[in-house]
Amino acid sequence: MPAPESPSRVWSIRAIAILALTITVAYLIWRGTSTLAMDVWWLSIPLYLLEIHAAVGLGLFTFSLWDVDRRPTAHEVLKTRARVAVLIPTYNEDLEVLMPTVAAALEMRVKHETWVLDDGDRPEVAQLARELGAKYLARPTHEHAKAGNLNHALTIIKADFIAVLDADHVASPEFLTHTLGYFDDPGIALVQTPQEFYNLESFEHEAGGVTKAEPLDGATSATFHEQVLFYRILQPGKNRWGGAFWCGTGAVLRVAALRDVNGVATDTITEDIHTTIRLHRKGWKTVYHNEVLARGLAASDAATYQLQRHRWGTGAMQVLRRENPLFVSGLTLPQRLTYAATLLGWFDSWRSLGLLLLPLIVIATGAVPIAADALTFGLFFGATFVLGQLSLRVLSRGCHRPVLSILFEFVRMTPNFMATMTLFTNRRAAFRVTPKGRTGDGRRASQLPPLLVAVLAMSVVSVVWYTATLLGFTPVTYAVPWAVHAAFAWMLINVGLVWLAIHRIRASRFSAERRSSVRFATDFSGRVDGVEAWVRDLSLTGARLEVPDASAIATDAHLIVDTTGDTIELQGVARSSWTDRVGRTMVGFEFLEGQYPARARLALALFGARATESRRMTAARRATAEAKAAAAGRDGHDPQDGVAAA
Repeated sequence: MPAPESPSRVWSIRAIAILALTITVAYLIWRGTSTLAMDVWWLSIPLYLLEIHAAVGLGLFTFSLWDVDRRPTAHEVLKTRARVAVLIPTYNEDLEVLMPTVAAALEMRVKHETWVLDDGDRPEVAQLARELGAKYLARPTHEHAKAGNLNHALTIIKADFIAVLDADHVASPEFLTHTLGYFDDPGIALVQTPQEFYNLESFEHEAGGVTKAEPLDGATSATFHEQVLFYRILQPGKNRWGGAFWCGTGAVLRVAALRDVNGVATDTITEDIHTTIRLHRKGWKTVYHNEVLARGLAASDAATYQLQRHRWGTGAMQVLRRENPLFVSGLTLPQRLTYAATLLGWFDSWRSLGLLLLPLIVIATGAVPIAADALTFGLFFGATFVLGQLSLRVLSRGCHRPVLSILFEFVRMTPNFMATMTLFTNRRAAFRVTPKGRTGDGRRASQLPPLLVAVLAMSVVSVVWYTATLLGFTPVTYAVPWAVHAAFAWMLINVGLVWLAIHRIRASRFSAERRSSVRFATDFSGRVDGVEAWVRDLSLTGARLEVPDASAIATDAHLIVDTTGDTIELQGVARSSWTDRVGRTMVGFEFLEGQYPARARLALALFGARATESRRMTAARRATAEAKAAAAGRDGHDPQDGVAAA
């Protein structure tokens, strides 16, 4: 759990935020009364509206983070007479994704039942559940996707509380121990925990998952990813106002509260936030427990990231159409504002597009939307901008990264446009499951968004046009040169950011994942057919082994892995062998299918909370060693490593 903030720090943050808002309001008044160039109103008014939109966003951000909640945690629960069920909805996830989730759920310390809710009707999932000791449930019809799956389970399962985990979310043994205590308050309907991720080289992680973030105010996360701000700062801030909401996974819910709102909402494809609105309208309370108790799979590539954001954005628009928290009865004003901050944030992409296009229009036409001298505007705008950025920085407790935030905004711009347009249509959107695990053949990079390509192309044309105009080769005259020069500099900054977004989308390390199971760096010892081996990386489908002599290992082999606190035996096939660049003999070893109990124990060793911290240190050590080796002219990483673990 994050450490409490000192009162002096809290009030320092608030003072900066108030100063930034005061300057912003003064700037907008000045802009609206003194600087609008009405001769080009078609450009001046849109720019002013974009600035107002940004100011509203800053205001809602300040409100949400006025107090990052530090309420005392609930007491630990080791025993309870309440009936508790852990529900794991699944549809088409690979067994290697589902297996660690089920194995870890079974290890939770409070007495409970673990249910696998299979909307894919797969015999192999039923077998997995049976062999591991979980209960299996399928339904005769499959309407309403995940929400329908959960509602069907509620008609079958006898429970007072349910924990909901997505198929890829591996929980710690203390998940129930640290969350059930809140329900001593009979008014609590939901306890939500943060989402963290174990695939540290995902599309959402900074620098391949081994670069440490700035201190997250006591947060346990050692890496920075795109959702850190929301889960470690914004949700606790919403908690202060009674506005924390269900995020689909990593949550415990009171069954009586769900029955009070007729079950999980099925009217939208974001059943989590929609259900929470209905709970809040009925007077039920929610709690955000700011401790990482489960880890899942972050989007591995740009296509998966964009699909996920499109679904979330579309669901947000459906909520605004069907049960708009700004206007429905039963919510407090703070709850309305916290919901507004979340749901209206999906329109930020329109502002981003406007700020991309506006300098291009100024360069193309010579029209200047601001009627002010350069010095006055520069000083007033500069002070407002700098204070606004400083306010975002301190309110986010260091989790707001301006360049990364803009980069991800550009990546999700197209899906956000498509999502927000559904606000004005009544067409029902289909629930599309976010791919987990294997997403491709490992060689194809994500496709480029045509919108970003178009912006780059227009920018190139603008450079030519700008130069030609300055030389007198076009019919356009730049009557206010400083404004056009500023627009040109602004455009160059935009081009740089768009290029960074495109580079990230096309980066080979974010190519579609061809493995169905995440592979972890390890330093385990082992034996394969009696030959001593070091297990250099490991997944639920295979391993990369360092051995003294590959010829001593049969094709069909028996591997014994000594993990922390356990010895696991697995049958497999030696698929390949090679000598890496530092002279080590390596073997790619693929496990045979089945072997569920043994692979479940392996999953607990790989995905457990303690193992996660150990893997982070191992990954950091390995990254440092490989960097030193590369500097010395010997890479230490072999191109064939990619085929080691199937």
